[in-house]
Amino acid sequence: MAQFAVIGLGRFGAACSQELMKLGHAVLGVDADSKLVAKYADELSHAVIADATDKQALEELGLENYDVVLVAIGSDVQTSLLCVVHLKSMGIEHIWVKASSHTQHLILNKLGVSRIIHPEEEMGLRIAQALSYPMVEDYISLGNGEFIVEIHVSEQLQGAPLKQFLRDTPSAIHALMVKRRAELFVHPDGDFILDGNDVLVLLGQLHVLKAIAPKLA
Repeated sequence: MAQFAVIGLGRFGAACSQELMKLGHAVLGVDADSKLVAKYADELSHAVIADATDKQALEELGLENYDVVLVAIGSDVQTSLLCVVHLKSMGIEHIWVKASSHTQHLILNKLGVSRIIHPEEEMGLRIAQALSYPMVEDYISLGNGEFIVEIHVSEQLQGAPLKQFLRDTPSAIHALMVKRRAELFVHPDGDFILDGNDVLVLLGQLHVLKAIAPKLA
């Protein structure tokens, strides 16, 4: 179990906090709005009222003891940036920050935070991918054009060998895993027989993965 601190309990911060709790982690929620803190007090490990621009208030939270501090402050860019400056001066190493503009992204990049999040942009990309390739259930970008994708195998492909779909791209795509209900088959070879409704986890270049996805539908 990891420990996370989420500063800002608006819709984004609250959603992240609640999901982390569901995943079994400990979460400290922080917000200047007493109503928001009261709203989520029973759902989080701890919830406290604190001004994110007050360095002393942040120091009293013991944030150095958390694995990651997520600054999820909404549209108040000045408050978000000042909070990050305080966290950096306190020696907090792992800081994730929600950004709402390109300018804020540039400043956060200069401040050296661990990760900059653009929720609307990232969700927009996921929705576009889902609309374009409905058989792709989920994906993770590894950088340099490499992606890990989950592809839902059609029932019509019951009994087909995996190599039937990978033979044209033997070195460009790597089959990492097949998920079949409660079973996992790691690094299946080309002779692996697919079952209808299998979920195939593949690694490769995005353009190659896009080309193969329709063949599995």
